[in-house]
Amino acid sequence: MTGDTKTFRPEHFINRELSWLEFNQRVLDEALDCTTPLLERVKFFCIFSSNLDEFFEIRVAGLKQQVESDVVGRSDDGMTATETLRAVHRRVRQMVQQQYLCWREDLFPALAKKGIRFLHDKDLTRADLAWLENYYQTEVRPVLTPLGIDPTHPFPQLLNKSLNIIVQLDIKQNGEQRRRLAIVQVPRVLPRLIKLPRGDSSRHYVFLAQLIEQRLQDLFPGTKIVGHWQFRITRNSELYIEEDDTANLLKAVEAELHNRRKGDAVRLEVESDCPLPIRSQLLEILRLEEDDLYVISGPLNPTHLMTIYQGDHSPELRDPPFLGPVSPALRDQSDIFEVIRQRDVLLHQPYDNFSSVVDFLKEAAEDPNVLAIKQTLYRTGGDPQIVGALMDAVKNGKQVTAVLELRARFDEANNIRWAQKLEEAGVHVVYGLVGFKIHGKMCLVVRKDDDAIRRYIHLSTGNYNPTTAKLYTDISLLTCRTDFGDDTTNLFNLLTGICQFQGTKKLVVAPFELHDKMLSLIAREAANAKQGLPARIIAKMNALADREIIEALYGASQAGVKIDLIVRGLCCLRPKLKGISDNISVRSIVDRFLEHSRIFYFENALQPEVFVGSADWLPRNFFRRIEVVFPIEDGVLRERMRSELLDLSLEDNVKARILNANGSYSRPVLKQCTKPRRSQSEFIALALGENSSERKPGRKPKYLRVKLAPKPFRSSTTLAR
Repeated sequence: MTGDTKTFRPEHFINRELSWLEFNQRVLDEALDCTTPLLERVKFFCIFSSNLDEFFEIRVAGLKQQVESDVVGRSDDGMTATETLRAVHRRVRQMVQQQYLCWREDLFPALAKKGIRFLHDKDLTRADLAWLENYYQTEVRPVLTPLGIDPTHPFPQLLNKSLNIIVQLDIKQNGEQRRRLAIVQVPRVLPRLIKLPRGDSSRHYVFLAQLIEQRLQDLFPGTKIVGHWQFRITRNSELYIEEDDTANLLKAVEAELHNRRKGDAVRLEVESDCPLPIRSQLLEILRLEEDDLYVISGPLNPTHLMTIYQGDHSPELRDPPFLGPVSPALRDQSDIFEVIRQRDVLLHQPYDNFSSVVDFLKEAAEDPNVLAIKQTLYRTGGDPQIVGALMDAVKNGKQVTAVLELRARFDEANNIRWAQKLEEAGVHVVYGLVGFKIHGKMCLVVRKDDDAIRRYIHLSTGNYNPTTAKLYTDISLLTCRTDFGDDTTNLFNLLTGICQFQGTKKLVVAPFELHDKMLSLIAREAANAKQGLPARIIAKMNALADREIIEALYGASQAGVKIDLIVRGLCCLRPKLKGISDNISVRSIVDRFLEHSRIFYFENALQPEVFVGSADWLPRNFFRRIEVVFPIEDGVLRERMRSELLDLSLEDNVKARILNANGSYSRPVLKQCTKPRRSQSEFIALALGENSSERKPGRKPKYLRVKLAPKPFRSSTTLAR
């Protein structure tokens, strides 16, 4: 390790949870940005809410468990779990206030001006009311179950993230008027936004919960409805599986999924007009504190607003359509295996179409010369192309193995379904190693060529999911290098058999060697800098929180190494601390596509090395997952990685945000006459405007027109950021 652990104090580190919240603030900023097309702003508005849900389900739930445990400790930044939890609640309240202010004063009226409206009773015509009444009677009422609360009917077990209505009513019993409470669950099986029939292009909606609230008397005949208020519960959604004591991992995951929906409550959201006694009663029932209560003035579950984003309507309110073309290296080629034999192929998705990866698998499944296919699957998604190719390969007589990770968070149920389908089709399905998630992305195709049996390998930073491949930026490599084939074969044998890790020639694999490898590469740059040799580190990833890595980077900075980090999400390293991290810059890019690729560049005294892989610089990736990081051996591709992918990202001054030493993020300061640079727009321009002969290292890309974003939306209310 380059740094001395005694040198670095808690104030040299950023709290992990608060750093993640700053990432989600950058997502919210895209919803606040009036230069972003309106429906794209709605999309980011929904993503912010979805991210926050998961944060409470996993991270806040974990903090609460730490507080309740007997173990007392401090994180690297010096905060206890209780202190972190309090800081989290304060920051989230600021963000949620800002989010709903944006909805009420900006997005809601802007959508209305474009014909996308959310109607209340006073806005409905007689025809609307008649249509809604019929919809209620035929579609909604049959699936509603009113739940009374009294001594014989205890408070029901409400599912995680379900939307509910608590009803206060008066009823006569034995000649006396009694006040009671009841619950009506808003059905998940029905769309939360009901689209009203219109003969023109306008899109008018009514919230399902609102429709039910208007007809509560129908559900509680003979009573007087005193009041009704929507509320929502978020629960601990972590899976707790003792793998060492589990004979069948698939059945254990299936069983634990049922418990996820009933985990301990960690957050209560209520409508702003919900009376204090009702709020207090809900908190008491759910065993929550006042800090866990969030009072909402707007839609209680904004994620369902994605309904208005879906479909092909309103193109003028969206980003220009883009479908990445096939990579120039593979364009108009009839035999993908012949192309790979000639040289390595690098794909930058979504700018290079993911169809090339699907075609690689399909061709392997159909090719009579292919003998076997082995593949890891982490997030399969709902698209059957990948798993369909594996099933077809079995039908065509290939030996097919799928190493499928059942515990990919929130994709467990989907992966279980695909595991069962694959097994039924004859694919040999393996669930990996006890104690480790299989997060590495790799596919091995064994083919009998005319001259020899050869192994063709696909390695990637992203999942084998054609849907997310259109939305995430990822890097993948197609190669048939012998050393890569040996390493991939041995790694699959480790995952499917019973053996010890034997080391690798080219691939770098966690949890066995990746952490030490990264530390040694950082130390080498520091040693070069001390000797006056060229030294530089550029690292692009989703998250950075490993203390030893951060300390090594601090040590390298002190040795004079220039370090540029592109970290989309949480980052616990503080840049630009005097005497500690003067030579380190950190930027985050949140734009149209989710930045997902991990790239690690080391100058190595003018003999640069570039590594790409599935692992972020987090303890879980280094020590609790099977991760695969691979070098880019082809010199042309290595130069492309530096001069095109990394340099463009570092030059982004439109969508990039710069991490300051105090943990806040700010836009780059543009000097007069500085040209706006938006990396994702320039990558699109490269994909659409350059052919294979033009795509050369160091060539200046063509640009899409971009406008500088003005200051984010603000109302007259001052919001803390």
